[in-house]
Amino acid sequence: MLKNFITIAWRNIRKHKAYAAINILGLSLGVACSILIFVLVHYHLSFDTFHANKDRIYRIVTEFHDEVADYSQGTPTPLGKAFRKDYDYAEKTARVINYGDALVTFQNAGVTKKFLEQPGISYAEPDYFDIFNFPLVEGDKATVLHAPGEALITEKLAKKYFGDANTAMGKTIRINNGADFHITGILRDIPVNTDRREEIYLSYDNLKDRSAKLAGDSSWGSVYSQAMCFTRLRPTVTAAQVNRGLAVVGKKYQKGRDAQTTIFRLQPLADIHFNPTFDGTADKKYLWALSFIGLFILITACVNFINLATAQALNRSTEVGIRKVLGGLRSQLFWQFIAETALIALFAVVIGYALAGAILPALNDLFKTTIDLTFLTDPAAIGFCVALLLVVIFLSGSYPGLVLSRFQPVQALKSRLLQHQVGGFSLRRILVVTQFAISQMLIIGVIVVAGQLHYVQTTDLGFNKEAIVLLPVPVNDAVKINTLRTRIRETAGVDKLSFCANPPATESNSSTNIHFDNRKEDEHWEVSKKPADIDYLSTFGLHLVAGRNFFPADSNREYLVNETMVRRLNLSSPSEAVGKQMSIQGKPGPIVGVVRDFNNFSLHSDILPICIFPSARDYATCAVKLDPAHIHTDLIAMEKIWNETFPDYLYSYTFLDDKIAKFYESDISLLRMIEGFAAIAVFIGCLGLYGLTSFMAVRKTKEIGVRKVLGAGIPGILWLFGREFTRLVIIAFVIAAPAAWWVMHNYLQDFKYRIPIGPGIFLLSIAATATIVVFTVSYQSIRTALANPVRALRSE
Repeated sequence: MLKNFITIAWRNIRKHKAYAAINILGLSLGVACSILIFVLVHYHLSFDTFHANKDRIYRIVTEFHDEVADYSQGTPTPLGKAFRKDYDYAEKTARVINYGDALVTFQNAGVTKKFLEQPGISYAEPDYFDIFNFPLVEGDKATVLHAPGEALITEKLAKKYFGDANTAMGKTIRINNGADFHITGILRDIPVNTDRREEIYLSYDNLKDRSAKLAGDSSWGSVYSQAMCFTRLRPTVTAAQVNRGLAVVGKKYQKGRDAQTTIFRLQPLADIHFNPTFDGTADKKYLWALSFIGLFILITACVNFINLATAQALNRSTEVGIRKVLGGLRSQLFWQFIAETALIALFAVVIGYALAGAILPALNDLFKTTIDLTFLTDPAAIGFCVALLLVVIFLSGSYPGLVLSRFQPVQALKSRLLQHQVGGFSLRRILVVTQFAISQMLIIGVIVVAGQLHYVQTTDLGFNKEAIVLLPVPVNDAVKINTLRTRIRETAGVDKLSFCANPPATESNSSTNIHFDNRKEDEHWEVSKKPADIDYLSTFGLHLVAGRNFFPADSNREYLVNETMVRRLNLSSPSEAVGKQMSIQGKPGPIVGVVRDFNNFSLHSDILPICIFPSARDYATCAVKLDPAHIHTDLIAMEKIWNETFPDYLYSYTFLDDKIAKFYESDISLLRMIEGFAAIAVFIGCLGLYGLTSFMAVRKTKEIGVRKVLGAGIPGILWLFGREFTRLVIIAFVIAAPAAWWVMHNYLQDFKYRIPIGPGIFLLSIAATATIVVFTVSYQSIRTALANPVRALRSE
């Protein structure tokens, strides 16, 4: 019986090649999208799930609840030691401090080699590798990182540096041209599905060489976001118990207002990847959105199948009538059509899998991931493929099978079946409206996201970002900095130059408390520090709204503040702030000027209170404003100057506009993804529309012939087709518009500065949909309208 079903199904597919091709192509695209979305969602959900006892692993995080709430994934560095000493909640607790962009230098075969490692380095306590499952392939886990001067590197770095993991053992590497470290262990390469990406780990005892303040036991008043503390709790201990204990720790060791406003609590390991409040790299709401998009596209493809299958039903009525007269049961007919669907679905899944494999590299490039299709080894992936095949078969085949199997044999043999008996136009209208609604929702999403990205890329940020190159300052040496300043200024195309800690907009904003004028206590909010020299304003095009620039100095004696800070100080105007005293980090000085507000981070965030002041010890960047006509030659000249000034380091540079563009990488990826899925959804819908238009043309052949004989013109004939689809487009828009508005409204809430969702967006969406419909149905409609009416009247 099964063989018979498959044989007949294959004959029908070969007989109706165009019908089968449209269905297979549509389903293949739907399946490909579903597979790609599955692997992306599954990849993110798998983050840090490979650690033993993962449900008992937590990160201690910090919350600041003062006048303004703030959050950090870091903690004061003494917290881990105090937590171990005061409580026995945990089996293991370890501190780790990460620093990016580390210069690694070593000797290999008598040659000095240098590598700039962007993931950076980590100073880690030994218990870190008991908490996390990062196994060693060389070395003794019980002893590594216990003594000062020890280092662990991954297999990948061992091969990169020395050619082999065994060869790397015992070798010496120098970090940032400072301390030397002996490699006492080789880590297995870090899995792709973890947020712990560092590949060089150094003994925590050496932290004092990098920062005596962070290494000390008294720095309770400051939090570095990359100074983190992880713990694995005992099986009988709950997070609520530990949080109560952490509240006591805060009150015990912190002083003043910090003890009242700072809260330490546990963050589960499973939450770290998905919590943007604590610098998570993914957001579950976007994964849910992706899943729904995949489901919608799959539904769109299945709707095509149902539409075309029911439209073809009349053409197969005689076949059904003969089968029933010869004793065929309704269940047998149903399973016959399910077999046809299964064969088409099987082809679609195979082709869809191949398409997903072809598209996956582009998806990896888009999201900076390294996902692969491991369907032969991953049980979850295998289960998804099987489930997808079954869903497609029964979602696409059940209704057409039921419709075709219930035909009455006498009416079927006499070809007297009516449209409502084969799933009439009312059903197909519902299905087409569903397709149009999904397509219009995706089109509206593309328009809104593209509009918001255009806004963030073109809006005035309050400073100049064009043709500004950022050079690193690897060592804080006054002589070298002055040499670099003098020589670069002599370069022909250099317009302006400034030494600073960071440009106006940056991912790393250092904040601190301030004391203003004669007020009794510090302000209940923090100010973002911008150490910079006197040329900072002119280089970045910042504008003073009151007062003057500070005088040249090497340390903070005078201060510039922004308009937001003036408002937060409850002053009536910028000029009122000029001349007032304020103190930062214990150094008092007057406010000498007020700078017009500028965005110090992405447009996702509010403008913070900002203070600009000279502090030569904090200058880590040389910002150079170039003449756009001489950029190429200037870059070559600056590289030569920089290498001669800092010969022991590796040269690199970044354009400020590229740095700012990275703020919106996830939004750009989202736009590209929605564009792709919207195009696929529209294309699948077009396939269905083309098939239905062809079917309508066949069913209306005689009607069109009669109308033309009676004097109907071509526009009137075309309106027979246009009227039907115009109604459906409008109904779909009425359904899609409010749903799309709600989704996009929530998306825009992530931006503090955003575009409005105005009527123009919806008009553009419906115009785009109408244009797509016209182009899809026009060929077949015009061909039918131009046909000879004599042939149309002889068609029966």
